[in-house]
Amino acid sequence: MWYTVNNMKENSVKIIAFVGMSGSGKSEAVNFMTEKGYPKVYFGGMIYKEMERRGIEITEANEKDFRVMIRETEGKDWVVRQAIEEVKQLIQAGQKKIVLDGLYSWTEYKMLKKEFPRMMTVIAILTPKKLRYKRVSERKDRPRTLDEIRTRDKVEIENVEKGGPIAMADYFILNDKGISELHESLEKILKEIEF
Repeated sequence: MWYTVNNMKENSVKIIAFVGMSGSGKSEAVNFMTEKGYPKVYFGGMIYKEMERRGIEITEANEKDFRVMIRETEGKDWVVRQAIEEVKQLIQAGQKKIVLDGLYSWTEYKMLKKEFPRMMTVIAILTPKKLRYKRVSERKDRPRTLDEIRTRDKVEIENVEKGGPIAMADYFILNDKGISELHESLEKILKEIEF
């Protein structure tokens, strides 16, 4: 079966998307993939680019408000539509391995699976809540209080419907040990999907 972008066979392009709650280890997993040569499509970057284009100062408060506003005015699928275009450009440029950084919602999951059938593999990074909260509270960049972390979890589950992509993931990694164990798990999955 052929894919419309650049007449490539679907199974020759590998797109990996990570999903997980805050503090689960998604960023570390994405970094591992970029070191393996996967170019990154950063969903959050779509927000920053649009804020810059509109002349909105990039602060944490502005970003939070803008995320809500853009989804309300442009649709829940606004971010993923931008990401899909970036992925298509990478494929047209000859990239055969791509990592998606920032898959959040059920809407995004459904659109990506529809747009890139058989190309996309979703990997859920799972970490016990207590450990996630510890990691997020100890971050050097934007640490959160316990109340802030709980509020974010609730928003991601209720408003963003993050549970759907996690439940429907193709692979699951329990990330409760350390970075080397996370990397080992990723290596095993890569061997299976890259054959």
